[in-house]
Amino acid sequence: MKNKFDYSKSDLVLFDQTMREYGWIIYENALPADIVEQINHDLVSAYNVRRQIQVANGIAGNMDGTLHHLVESENFSLRFLEQQCCDEQMKHFLGGNYILNSMGAVINLKNAQPYVQNVHRDIRSFTGDLKLMVQMMVILDDFTLDNGATYMLSKSHLGDVKPDNVYFYGHADRALAKKGSVVLFDANLWHAAGKNNTDFPRRALTMAFTKPFFKQQLDYPRMLGYEFGEGLSKDLRQVLGYNSRVPADLEEYYQPVERRMYQPGQG
Repeated sequence: MKNKFDYSKSDLVLFDQTMREYGWIIYENALPADIVEQINHDLVSAYNVRRQIQVANGIAGNMDGTLHHLVESENFSLRFLEQQCCDEQMKHFLGGNYILNSMGAVINLKNAQPYVQNVHRDIRSFTGDLKLMVQMMVILDDFTLDNGATYMLSKSHLGDVKPDNVYFYGHADRALAKKGSVVLFDANLWHAAGKNNTDFPRRALTMAFTKPFFKQQLDYPRMLGYEFGEGLSKDLRQVLGYNSRVPADLEEYYQPVERRMYQPGQG
């Protein structure tokens, strides 16, 4: 495929050309094997916790194998974010600093029918040339035709009309990628998880990164704790949203610049 590159040889010229033409790009050999294995290990207990809540709240029907909001102090998430994978590309795409909007995962199993198999895009409103969000998939098992490699409708990021299923499945490409690869794509792109016809799971992290003023799906700084954030590196504070918080009262609002909830350089 013309939109697949080795991560070590990536450059912004190719990135721009590929994202304009296809709306998505695959970077192979993007993550070390030990980080991939840690993620897969941690997903087991993470899924059990989230599945119990889904079942208890009566929303388990179409959420098989889906995990949401995996940012936790003790799991893989902070180590992964510290890698700053595709940092240069995402800053270029979004025109400056960015934050993590959401971090989830999909464990695609045989005969499962989660909502991510529906044709969808990951931003509710079409934004055209205004780039507010970029999506990332971290490939945790080889993506193949048999195990449900994601359908990606190339060029669909250029228009606002949702394709019908006949057109979508007749024209969509498949994100065939090796374990350890990363897929970046425009949030305006229409896509859908494929069906897994094998006896083995097909796992992936699914993330959205946005301009800092875009509201996070879950308030990660508040969840982790403001004091916890004081011990993080400046890069982790940035991507987790500690530099673009919303004051909750006048005391938090009236602060000198260096202590303000919303820092300079956040758009």
